[in-house]
Amino acid sequence: MENQIDNRDIHRFELNGKKYTIIGTSHVSKESADLVTEVIESETPDTVCVELCESRYHSMRDKDRWRNMDIVKVIKEEKTFLLLSNLLLASFQKRIAEKFDIIPGMEMVKAIESAEKVHAGIHLADRDVQITLSRTWRKVGFWEKIKIMSQILMSASDTPDITEEEIENMKDADVLQNILGEVEKSHPVLREILIDERDKYLAHRICEAEGQNIVAVVGAGHVPGIKKYFGQDIDIEELKQLPPKSIWAEVFKWGLFSALLFLFVWGFFKGGAVAGTSMLIKWSIVTGTLSGIGAIAALGHPLTILAAILAAPVTCLHPLLAAGWVSGLVEAYVRKPKVMDLENLNTDIMSFTGFWKNKVTRILLVVMFTNIGASIGTFVALPMLMKYLGKS
Repeated sequence: MENQIDNRDIHRFELNGKKYTIIGTSHVSKESADLVTEVIESETPDTVCVELCESRYHSMRDKDRWRNMDIVKVIKEEKTFLLLSNLLLASFQKRIAEKFDIIPGMEMVKAIESAEKVHAGIHLADRDVQITLSRTWRKVGFWEKIKIMSQILMSASDTPDITEEEIENMKDADVLQNILGEVEKSHPVLREILIDERDKYLAHRICEAEGQNIVAVVGAGHVPGIKKYFGQDIDIEELKQLPPKSIWAEVFKWGLFSALLFLFVWGFFKGGAVAGTSMLIKWSIVTGTLSGIGAIAALGHPLTILAAILAAPVTCLHPLLAAGWVSGLVEAYVRKPKVMDLENLNTDIMSFTGFWKNKVTRILLVVMFTNIGASIGTFVALPMLMKYLGKS
Protein backbone atom coordinates (compact mmCIF):
# COMPACT_ATOMS: atom_id res chain seq x y z
CA MET A 1 0.00 0.00 0.00
CA GLU A 2 1.52 3.32 -1.13
CA ASN A 3 0.38 5.45 1.81
CA GLN A 4 1.00 2.78 4.40
CA ILE A 5 1.62 4.32 7.82
CA ASP A 6 4.85 3.30 9.49
CA ASN A 7 4.95 3.26 13.30
CA ARG A 8 6.58 1.01 15.92
CA ASP A 9 3.16 0.27 17.39
CA ILE A 10 1.83 -1.08 14.08
CA HIS A 11 2.39 -4.75 13.27
CA ARG A 12 1.52 -6.19 9.84
CA PHE A 13 1.44 -9.74 8.53
CA GLU A 14 -0.55 -12.05 6.27
CA LEU A 15 -2.16 -15.42 6.88
CA ASN A 16 -4.25 -17.56 4.51
CA GLY A 17 -4.47 -14.72 2.01
CA LYS A 18 -5.79 -12.21 4.56
CA LYS A 19 -3.97 -9.04 5.62
CA TYR A 20 -3.83 -8.22 9.32
CA THR A 21 -2.75 -4.94 10.90
CA ILE A 22 -2.47 -4.94 14.69
CA ILE A 23 -2.18 -1.60 16.47
CA GLY A 24 -0.70 -1.76 19.97
CA THR A 25 -2.17 0.99 22.12
CA SER A 26 -2.31 2.45 25.60
CA HIS A 27 -5.85 2.67 26.97
CA VAL A 28 -5.17 6.15 28.37
CA SER A 29 -3.11 7.72 25.59
CA LYS A 30 -4.26 10.44 23.19
CA GLU A 31 -1.44 9.51 20.82
CA SER A 32 -2.78 5.96 20.60
CA ALA A 33 -6.27 7.21 19.83
CA ASP A 34 -4.95 9.48 17.07
CA LEU A 35 -2.91 6.64 15.57
CA VAL A 36 -5.96 4.34 15.52
CA THR A 37 -8.02 6.93 13.64
CA GLU A 38 -5.24 7.57 11.16
CA VAL A 39 -4.62 3.89 10.37
CA ILE A 40 -8.27 2.88 9.99
CA GLU A 41 -9.24 5.84 7.84
CA SER A 42 -6.11 5.39 5.72
CA GLU A 43 -6.42 1.64 5.14
CA THR A 44 -10.24 1.31 5.03
CA PRO A 45 -10.32 -2.30 6.29
CA ASP A 46 -13.18 -4.73 5.88
CA THR A 47 -13.32 -5.34 9.64
CA VAL A 48 -11.99 -3.59 12.73
CA CYS A 49 -11.35 -5.81 15.76
CA VAL A 50 -11.40 -4.10 19.16
CA GLU A 51 -10.21 -5.32 22.55
CA LEU A 52 -13.72 -5.22 23.98
CA CYS A 53 -16.23 -7.82 25.10
CA GLU A 54 -20.01 -7.51 24.77
CA SER A 55 -20.51 -6.04 28.24
CA ARG A 56 -17.76 -3.42 27.89
CA TYR A 57 -18.90 -2.53 24.37
CA HIS A 58 -22.44 -1.90 25.55
CA SER A 59 -21.17 -0.03 28.59
CA MET A 60 -19.22 2.25 26.28
CA ARG A 61 -22.24 2.84 24.04
CA ASP A 62 -24.86 3.05 26.81
CA LYS A 63 -24.01 5.77 29.30
CA ASP A 64 -27.14 5.01 31.37
CA ARG A 65 -26.22 1.35 31.99
CA TRP A 66 -25.88 1.84 35.77
CA ARG A 67 -29.59 2.62 36.06
CA ASN A 68 -30.35 -1.03 35.33
CA MET A 69 -28.12 -2.38 38.08
CA ASP A 70 -29.79 -4.64 40.65
CA ILE A 71 -27.47 -4.40 43.65
CA VAL A 72 -29.45 -6.99 45.63
CA LYS A 73 -29.02 -9.47 42.77
CA VAL A 74 -25.28 -8.75 42.72
CA ILE A 75 -25.01 -9.68 46.41
CA LYS A 76 -27.16 -12.80 46.14
CA GLU A 77 -25.18 -14.06 43.13
CA GLU A 78 -21.91 -13.51 45.03
CA LYS A 79 -20.59 -11.03 42.44
CA THR A 80 -19.62 -8.32 44.90
CA PHE A 81 -15.88 -8.85 44.45
CA LEU A 82 -16.26 -8.80 40.67
CA LEU A 83 -18.30 -5.61 40.52
CA LEU A 84 -16.13 -3.78 43.03
CA SER A 85 -12.94 -4.75 41.21
CA ASN A 86 -14.46 -3.58 37.93
CA LEU A 87 -15.32 -0.22 39.47
CA LEU A 88 -11.86 0.15 40.99
CA LEU A 89 -10.18 -0.57 37.67
CA ALA A 90 -12.48 1.92 35.97
CA SER A 91 -11.55 4.46 38.65
CA PHE A 92 -7.83 3.97 37.96
CA GLN A 93 -8.26 4.65 34.25
CA LYS A 94 -10.64 7.56 34.76
CA ARG A 95 -8.31 9.33 37.19
CA ILE A 96 -5.41 9.10 34.77
CA ALA A 97 -7.62 10.12 31.87
CA GLU A 98 -8.95 13.15 33.75
CA LYS A 99 -5.43 14.31 34.60
CA PHE A 100 -4.38 14.29 30.94
CA ASP A 101 -7.75 15.46 29.60
CA ILE A 102 -8.55 12.30 27.65
CA ILE A 103 -11.36 9.76 27.62
CA PRO A 104 -10.47 6.37 29.15
CA GLY A 105 -10.49 3.80 26.40
CA MET A 106 -10.58 6.61 23.85
CA GLU A 107 -8.62 4.51 21.34
CA MET A 108 -11.49 1.98 21.36
CA VAL A 109 -14.05 4.75 20.92
CA LYS A 110 -12.06 6.12 17.99
CA ALA A 111 -11.69 2.65 16.50
CA ILE A 112 -15.47 2.15 16.54
CA GLU A 113 -16.16 5.64 15.17
CA SER A 114 -13.56 5.26 12.42
CA ALA A 115 -14.85 1.79 11.50
CA GLU A 116 -18.34 3.21 11.10
CA LYS A 117 -16.97 6.09 9.03
CA VAL A 118 -15.28 3.76 6.50
CA HIS A 119 -18.19 1.28 6.64
CA ALA A 120 -16.08 -1.50 8.17
CA GLY A 121 -17.53 -4.23 10.36
CA ILE A 122 -16.88 -4.16 14.11
CA HIS A 123 -15.60 -7.38 15.66
CA LEU A 124 -15.50 -7.72 19.47
CA ALA A 125 -12.34 -9.70 20.16
CA ASP A 126 -11.89 -9.85 23.94
CA ARG A 127 -13.17 -12.36 26.47
CA ASP A 128 -15.95 -11.18 28.75
CA VAL A 129 -14.38 -9.35 31.68
CA GLN A 130 -16.62 -11.18 34.15
CA ILE A 131 -15.25 -14.54 32.94
CA THR A 132 -11.67 -13.26 33.24
CA LEU A 133 -12.18 -12.01 36.79
CA SER A 134 -14.22 -15.08 37.79
CA ARG A 135 -11.43 -17.38 36.59
CA THR A 136 -9.00 -15.28 38.63
CA TRP A 137 -11.09 -15.50 41.81
CA ARG A 138 -11.44 -19.27 41.40
CA LYS A 139 -7.67 -19.66 41.10
CA VAL A 140 -6.67 -17.68 44.20
CA GLY A 141 -7.56 -18.01 47.87
CA PHE A 142 -9.46 -15.63 50.11
CA TRP A 143 -6.42 -13.75 51.38
CA GLU A 144 -5.04 -13.47 47.87
CA LYS A 145 -8.36 -11.89 46.85
CA ILE A 146 -7.96 -9.36 49.64
CA LYS A 147 -4.40 -8.62 48.54
CA ILE A 148 -5.54 -8.13 44.95
CA MET A 149 -8.39 -5.83 45.98
CA SER A 150 -6.05 -3.85 48.23
CA GLN A 151 -3.55 -3.43 45.41
CA ILE A 152 -6.26 -2.26 43.02
CA LEU A 153 -7.69 0.08 45.66
CA MET A 154 -4.28 1.66 46.34
CA SER A 155 -3.57 2.02 42.64
CA ALA A 156 -6.99 3.48 41.98
CA SER A 157 -6.43 6.16 44.61
CA ASP A 158 -2.76 6.90 43.91
CA THR A 159 -2.29 8.47 40.46
CA PRO A 160 -1.28 12.13 41.07
CA ASP A 161 2.45 11.59 40.40
CA ILE A 162 2.07 9.68 37.13
CA THR A 163 3.70 11.56 34.25
CA GLU A 164 2.68 11.57 30.59
CA GLU A 165 5.91 9.72 29.76
CA GLU A 166 4.94 6.96 32.20
CA ILE A 167 1.51 6.78 30.56
CA GLU A 168 3.20 6.01 27.25
CA ASN A 169 5.40 3.43 28.97
CA MET A 170 2.23 1.71 30.20
CA LYS A 171 1.80 0.51 26.62
CA ASP A 172 4.25 -2.26 27.43
CA ALA A 173 1.84 -3.95 29.83
CA ASP A 174 -1.86 -4.60 30.31
CA VAL A 175 -3.69 -2.22 32.68
CA LEU A 176 -4.42 -5.03 35.13
CA GLN A 177 -0.81 -6.14 34.88
CA ASN A 178 0.38 -2.62 35.72
CA ILE A 179 -1.85 -2.43 38.77
CA LEU A 180 -1.21 -5.96 39.99
CA GLY A 181 2.53 -6.00 39.31
CA GLU A 182 3.55 -6.93 42.86
CA VAL A 183 0.77 -9.46 43.38
CA GLU A 184 1.54 -11.08 40.04
CA LYS A 185 5.12 -11.83 41.11
CA SER A 186 3.94 -14.07 43.93
CA HIS A 187 0.98 -15.46 41.95
CA PRO A 188 2.03 -16.44 38.41
CA VAL A 189 -1.51 -17.73 37.84
CA LEU A 190 -2.61 -14.11 37.52
CA ARG A 191 -0.43 -13.59 34.49
CA GLU A 192 -1.72 -16.82 32.98
CA ILE A 193 -5.36 -15.71 33.28
CA LEU A 194 -5.10 -11.94 32.81
CA ILE A 195 -2.52 -11.94 30.04
CA ASP A 196 -1.69 -15.32 28.46
CA GLU A 197 -5.25 -16.63 28.22
CA ARG A 198 -6.49 -13.35 26.80
CA ASP A 199 -3.62 -13.32 24.30
CA LYS A 200 -4.84 -16.69 23.03
CA TYR A 201 -8.46 -15.54 23.01
CA LEU A 202 -7.65 -12.31 21.16
CA ALA A 203 -5.46 -14.14 18.62
CA HIS A 204 -8.25 -16.61 17.87
CA ARG A 205 -10.95 -13.94 17.58
CA ILE A 206 -8.86 -11.66 15.35
CA CYS A 207 -7.88 -14.60 13.14
CA GLU A 208 -11.53 -15.55 12.56
CA ALA A 209 -12.69 -11.99 11.74
CA GLU A 210 -14.48 -11.66 8.40
CA GLY A 211 -12.98 -9.91 5.40
CA GLN A 212 -9.62 -9.83 3.62
CA ASN A 213 -8.24 -6.69 5.26
CA ILE A 214 -8.39 -6.70 9.08
CA VAL A 215 -7.28 -4.01 11.53
CA ALA A 216 -7.10 -4.96 15.22
CA VAL A 217 -6.86 -2.42 18.06
CA VAL A 218 -5.47 -3.99 21.24
CA GLY A 219 -3.41 -3.03 24.28
CA ALA A 220 0.27 -3.08 23.34
CA GLY A 221 1.02 -5.53 26.14
CA HIS A 222 -1.01 -8.17 24.27
CA VAL A 223 0.71 -7.78 20.91
CA PRO A 224 3.65 -10.21 21.50
CA GLY A 225 1.28 -12.90 22.77
CA ILE A 226 -1.19 -12.39 19.92
CA LYS A 227 1.62 -12.74 17.37
CA LYS A 228 2.85 -15.84 19.19
CA TYR A 229 -0.50 -17.63 19.16
CA PHE A 230 -1.86 -16.27 15.88
CA GLY A 231 -3.03 -19.01 13.56
CA GLN A 232 -2.65 -21.75 16.17
CA ASP A 233 -5.43 -24.21 17.01
CA ILE A 234 -6.89 -22.74 20.21
CA ASP A 235 -9.76 -24.21 22.23
CA ILE A 236 -11.63 -20.97 22.79
CA GLU A 237 -14.54 -22.72 24.56
CA GLU A 238 -12.18 -23.95 27.27
CA LEU A 239 -11.05 -20.36 27.84
CA LYS A 240 -14.67 -19.36 28.45
CA GLN A 241 -15.29 -21.96 31.15
CA LEU A 242 -15.12 -21.29 34.86
CA PRO A 243 -12.70 -23.71 36.51
CA PRO A 244 -14.25 -25.88 39.23
CA LYS A 245 -13.91 -24.67 42.77
CA SER A 246 -10.74 -25.91 44.41
CA ILE A 247 -11.35 -29.20 46.18
CA TRP A 248 -8.84 -28.19 48.83
CA ALA A 249 -10.74 -24.97 49.50
CA GLU A 250 -13.91 -27.02 49.98
CA VAL A 251 -12.06 -29.48 52.19
CA PHE A 252 -10.69 -26.59 54.27
CA LYS A 253 -14.09 -24.93 54.69
CA TRP A 254 -15.90 -28.10 55.68
CA GLY A 255 -12.92 -29.21 57.78
CA LEU A 256 -13.05 -25.91 59.68
CA PHE A 257 -16.80 -26.32 60.13
CA SER A 258 -16.29 -29.85 61.48
CA ALA A 259 -13.49 -28.72 63.82
CA LEU A 260 -15.60 -25.91 65.26
CA LEU A 261 -18.60 -28.18 65.69
CA PHE A 262 -16.40 -30.73 67.44
CA LEU A 263 -14.97 -28.06 69.78
CA PHE A 264 -18.40 -26.87 70.88
CA VAL A 265 -19.81 -30.39 71.31
CA TRP A 266 -16.70 -31.46 73.23
CA GLY A 267 -16.89 -28.28 75.32
CA PHE A 268 -20.43 -29.08 76.43
CA PHE A 269 -19.59 -32.76 76.94
CA LYS A 270 -16.31 -32.23 78.80
CA GLY A 271 -16.93 -29.02 80.69
CA GLY A 272 -20.69 -29.08 81.01
CA ALA A 273 -23.25 -26.44 80.17
CA VAL A 274 -21.25 -23.63 81.81
CA ALA A 275 -18.07 -24.30 79.83
CA GLY A 276 -19.95 -24.84 76.57
CA THR A 277 -21.97 -21.66 77.03
CA SER A 278 -18.81 -19.68 77.82
CA MET A 279 -17.23 -20.93 74.60
CA LEU A 280 -20.28 -19.86 72.58
CA ILE A 281 -20.25 -16.43 74.20
CA LYS A 282 -16.55 -15.92 73.47
CA TRP A 283 -17.04 -17.10 69.89
CA SER A 284 -19.95 -14.71 69.42
CA ILE A 285 -18.13 -11.75 70.95
CA VAL A 286 -14.97 -12.17 68.87
CA THR A 287 -16.55 -12.94 65.48
CA GLY A 288 -19.40 -10.49 65.99
CA THR A 289 -17.13 -7.65 67.14
CA LEU A 290 -14.67 -7.97 64.25
CA SER A 291 -17.48 -8.38 61.74
CA GLY A 292 -19.12 -5.26 63.16
CA ILE A 293 -15.83 -3.35 62.92
CA GLY A 294 -15.73 -4.27 59.25
CA ALA A 295 -19.22 -2.85 58.75
CA ILE A 296 -18.21 0.28 60.65
CA ALA A 297 -15.13 0.68 58.42
CA ALA A 298 -17.48 0.68 55.43
CA LEU A 299 -19.61 3.35 57.16
CA GLY A 300 -22.58 1.03 57.29
CA HIS A 301 -25.95 2.04 58.73
CA PRO A 302 -26.39 1.24 62.48
CA LEU A 303 -28.81 -1.55 61.54
CA THR A 304 -26.22 -2.88 59.10
CA ILE A 305 -23.58 -2.93 61.83
CA LEU A 306 -26.01 -4.71 64.16
CA ALA A 307 -26.81 -7.25 61.43
CA ALA A 308 -23.09 -7.89 60.91
CA ILE A 309 -22.58 -8.47 64.65
CA LEU A 310 -25.54 -10.83 64.96
CA ALA A 311 -24.93 -12.72 61.73
CA ALA A 312 -21.21 -13.43 62.12
CA PRO A 313 -21.39 -16.02 64.95
CA VAL A 314 -23.81 -18.09 62.86
CA THR A 315 -22.42 -17.54 59.34
CA CYS A 316 -18.83 -18.13 60.46
CA LEU A 317 -19.83 -21.60 61.56
CA HIS A 318 -21.26 -22.56 58.16
CA PRO A 319 -19.16 -22.76 54.98
CA LEU A 320 -22.07 -21.82 52.71
CA LEU A 321 -22.96 -18.58 54.50
CA ALA A 322 -21.24 -15.20 54.81
CA ALA A 323 -21.87 -12.34 57.22
CA GLY A 324 -21.23 -9.85 54.41
CA TRP A 325 -24.22 -11.10 52.47
CA VAL A 326 -26.49 -10.39 55.44
CA SER A 327 -25.04 -6.96 56.23
CA GLY A 328 -24.93 -6.03 52.52
CA LEU A 329 -28.60 -6.89 52.03
CA VAL A 330 -29.57 -4.94 55.16
CA GLU A 331 -27.58 -1.93 53.93
CA ALA A 332 -29.26 -2.20 50.53
CA TYR A 333 -32.72 -2.19 52.11
CA VAL A 334 -32.22 0.55 54.71
CA ARG A 335 -30.20 2.78 52.37
CA LYS A 336 -31.62 1.83 49.03
CA PRO A 337 -29.60 3.42 46.22
CA LYS A 338 -31.46 6.17 44.39
CA VAL A 339 -31.32 7.07 40.72
CA MET A 340 -28.91 9.86 41.67
CA ASP A 341 -26.44 7.33 43.13
CA LEU A 342 -26.51 5.31 39.93
CA GLU A 343 -26.12 8.42 37.78
CA ASN A 344 -23.20 9.67 39.91
CA LEU A 345 -21.44 6.31 40.02
CA ASN A 346 -19.07 7.17 37.17
CA THR A 347 -18.04 10.36 38.99
CA ASP A 348 -17.91 9.02 42.54
CA ILE A 349 -15.57 6.13 41.72
CA MET A 350 -12.93 8.65 40.66
CA SER A 351 -12.13 9.51 44.28
CA PHE A 352 -11.23 7.38 47.27
CA THR A 353 -13.92 9.00 49.43
CA GLY A 354 -16.44 8.65 46.62
CA PHE A 355 -16.54 4.89 47.15
CA TRP A 356 -17.85 5.48 50.68
CA LYS A 357 -20.10 8.36 49.65
CA ASN A 358 -22.02 6.56 46.91
CA LYS A 359 -24.69 4.19 48.25
CA VAL A 360 -23.98 1.56 45.59
CA THR A 361 -20.26 1.23 46.23
CA ARG A 362 -20.78 1.57 49.99
CA ILE A 363 -22.95 -1.55 49.89
CA LEU A 364 -20.15 -3.40 48.09
CA LEU A 365 -17.66 -2.19 50.70
CA VAL A 366 -19.99 -3.32 53.50
CA VAL A 367 -20.09 -6.84 52.04
CA MET A 368 -16.33 -7.01 51.58
CA PHE A 369 -15.25 -5.46 54.90
CA THR A 370 -17.81 -7.42 56.92
CA ASN A 371 -16.58 -10.67 55.40
CA ILE A 372 -12.98 -9.72 56.07
CA GLY A 373 -13.78 -8.90 59.69
CA ALA A 374 -15.74 -12.10 60.18
CA SER A 375 -12.93 -14.19 58.65
CA ILE A 376 -10.34 -12.60 60.92
CA GLY A 377 -12.69 -13.19 63.85
CA THR A 378 -12.87 -16.90 63.01
CA PHE A 379 -9.10 -17.33 63.06
CA VAL A 380 -8.74 -15.25 66.22
CA ALA A 381 -11.48 -17.11 68.08
CA LEU A 382 -10.44 -20.63 67.07
CA PRO A 383 -7.18 -20.80 69.12
CA MET A 384 -8.98 -19.13 72.03
CA LEU A 385 -11.56 -21.91 72.03
CA MET A 386 -8.86 -24.56 71.85
CA LYS A 387 -7.02 -23.06 74.83
CA TYR A 388 -10.23 -22.80 76.76
CA LEU A 389 -11.03 -26.39 75.95
CA GLY A 390 -7.61 -27.49 77.17
CA LYS A 391 -8.26 -25.87 80.52
CA SER A 392 -11.54 -27.74 80.88
